[in-house]
Parts: sequence; C-alpha cells; structure tokens
Amino acid sequence: MKNIGVILAGGSGSRLGESIPKQFFKIAGKAVIEHTVDVFESDAGIDEIFIVINPHHMMAMEEMALANGWKKVKKILGGGKERYNSTIAAINACDEECNLIIHDAVRPLLNGRILADIIRALEKYNAVDVAVPATDTIIKVDAAGEFITDIPTRGLLRRGQTPQCFRLSTIKKAYELALADPNFTGQDDCGVVKKYLPDEKIYVVRGEESNIKLTYKEDIFLLDKLFQLKTMTLGEGADYARLKDKVIVVFGGNSGIGESIVKIGRKHCAQTFSFSRGETGTDIADRAAVQKALAEVYEKTGRIDYIVNTAAVLAKEPLVGMDTELINRIIRTNFDGMVNVAIESHGYLKQSKGQLLLFTSSSYSLGRAFYSLYSSTKAAVVNFAQAISQEWANVKIRVNVINPQRTNTPMRVKNFGNEPLDTLLSADDVAEMSIRALLSDFSGQVIDVKLPGR
Repeated sequence: MKNIGVILAGGSGSRLGESIPKQFFKIAGKAVIEHTVDVFESDAGIDEIFIVINPHHMMAMEEMALANGWKKVKKILGGGKERYNSTIAAINACDEECNLIIHDAVRPLLNGRILADIIRALEKYNAVDVAVPATDTIIKVDAAGEFITDIPTRGLLRRGQTPQCFRLSTIKKAYELALADPNFTGQDDCGVVKKYLPDEKIYVVRGEESNIKLTYKEDIFLLDKLFQLKTMTLGEGADYARLKDKVIVVFGGNSGIGESIVKIGRKHCAQTFSFSRGETGTDIADRAAVQKALAEVYEKTGRIDYIVNTAAVLAKEPLVGMDTELINRIIRTNFDGMVNVAIESHGYLKQSKGQLLLFTSSSYSLGRAFYSLYSSTKAAVVNFAQAISQEWANVKIRVNVINPQRTNTPMRVKNFGNEPLDTLLSADDVAEMSIRALLSDFSGQVIDVKLPGR
C-alpha cells in the first residue's frame, strides 16, 4: 500500500500577527515547511508527498521544491478556506487506494519513530491519530465559559497532534457523508471520521512533546531551542567517514579546541589546514592575512568545504585595569577577526555550499565581572551568526555557533588556573561535537555542548 504524506500548509499566520504565513518563517536556517517536508522526504516509509497550500503561495512553494530537489513531492495543490477543504483537495488528487498521512506544515519536529509507528498501525487500522497524554487537569465549562460543569478523568485524556492518517477509502467516505450533512461544521479529520463513521476504530499512536505546532510568537523561540536539542541527540557520534576528501580550514588551530578539530580532520582523511598567529603568523584581525590563507588553500585543493574560527583572546581582568593595547587586541580578534573570516569565506563556501562554524562562550548570555569584553564579544558572535545565516541561506551557506561549557584549554588554564578536570569538558569532546555540526544540514543554530547531566 502506497504511503502518501500530505502536508497542509494553507495557514495565514494571522494569530502570529505577521504578514507572511507561519509556514514560511525561518527557523534553524530554513523555512518551517522546508524542515517538515525534509522529514517526509528522508523517511524510507513515505512513497510520495502532496503539499496543499494557499493558491497565492503556489509559485513560492514550487520554487522551494525545485531549490531543495525534493524527489518525493509529486503534487502541489491549492487548498481552500477551511482546513477540511485542503484535506479534500488531497483526497481528490489520489487515483487509487493508498494511505494518507496528513500533517500540519507547522509541526517541523515530527520524527521517524512516529512515522514508523503510524505506518505499522495502518497495516491493521483504517484510521490512526497521534496524541500525547494530558499533563494538566482539563475542565469542561458551561456555554458562557464561566463555571465548571465537569472535570474528566485526566488519565483518559490525550492532546491531539498530527499526523492524522487514513486509508483513502475511509477518509473519502467520511467526507462524502459530512458534505451531505447540511449541519456539517469544520472539524479535524479524525473528528470527521469519528462523527460520520462511528463504527470505525481510530487507533492512537504515541506522539512527542517536541512535535509542537507553531501557532503563537512564543512558539518560535521554543521551536528554535528544540531544534538545538534535536541536533545534540543525533546518533551516537560523528559519521567520520563523511569527512574523507573534505577540505577544512581552521583559524586558531594551534591549540585547544582548534587543534583537536585539526587532529580529527586529518585522522579521518579530510584535507585540513591550520592557521594561527603562533603557527603561521596569521592574525585574523588583519583581513589581508585571512584572504591570503584561504587563497593558499584554494590554490592547493580547488575547493573549501568548511571554515572554522576558534581564534579568540580572553583576559580575565577588570575593565578599568586593562591597557589600551589589550582592549584593542580583544576586540580586533574576537569581533573584527570573526567578521574578516566571514567576509573572506563567503565566495568559497558559496561554491561548495559549505559551512562557517564560529565559537561563543557560555558567558554570552550573561556578562560577568572581570571579562566584560570577552563575554560581550562572544554575545556578538551569536547575533552575527544568526543574522548572516539568514543572509546566506539563499546561496546554501550554513552558519552555526558552538557554545561549549567550561573547557580544559590552555587559554582557560592561563586565566583560571587549575580546576577539577571532572568539571570541565575536554577539547576533544567539543571538537567531536563541532565535527557533527559541520556534517549537519542545519543553520543559524547555537549548539550547546555540556558535560552529561549538566
């Protein structure tokens, strides 16, 4: 039985108060709907994808499908005013019996486990819903909404999500009956089956709390953080085999995290080049020096896939006690140097559709006494990376930031002295997570790296 993912994308974004539909909002370097389609595109159990969208955005959706090279997207259909109009459009587009797996475009964190459970359930049942247990007490009120009339048993309650999934003949029959009912009002698809085919059992697959729907502005921030958590739990480790023949340039590669990244790259057959003030006389505060370093690599290799900047200056001193030379060196390296690396990287990464990886510090979210300049320049790294990840998304350059917890590096030892090693990450730990980020397809993310249980 063919499994068709139906992605409903007809929303207007009115509840967000924005001029563009919420499915086109950018999160983690892509439009929300791109993340959603990617889930279906990459799942082995899905055979085809139908996207149902407001006709005004049909052309934009077609261009997006071409740009992403989605092979499973077979139909882009115009939706209607109500949600059920969009479901009916998908039903009418089917030529033969199949399974329809109907999902909200604005639930981009659907995972493979849910899809696998759905497909397995559809072998036995004609209707399948996805839901999670209700954690809050649910009350029923009177028509005026002023008084409680009932408090249902919480253990029997679930919060519905999507996908909602059906054998085509089942959902088609339910809507034929619904549309013949002069009193029919729009409901979700499971509600239509429940009302008009009451003898049809609707099986419930366990959902995930992370499978949230983008509805309100607050959801944007929550989704962004959930994407970060998602990326931190991908697999058991980096797929180092994918590094073979990649070209990596590391600025600040002579010690600490940068040195570990260089070591991993070379171990796994990536052409890895290291530049630093101490090793090659390369000062990233000098844009010409950055330009020269990248040009040298390109002349040798003909491409650059990843550019990593770990170079930074930390001086743990009160601001008023710093001399002008030190102040300038911190700002020139931590901020101006980052900008230089980004500007000079653009042309090479545009060609390779590669990634720029920057580093912040756990102090970026809260300025701390004695390293005001360091923490403020590291806050700038985050804002800068998130901004250029959007600017460069159209040319497929990914930009991410690694935010390591306290890490055992020479720079830290110099400023903080000896600390218990069990309270610190190792440079190799952070380097491994950095490689995983380089091999990922997300962008615009601040990736927290922490000790287990911290």
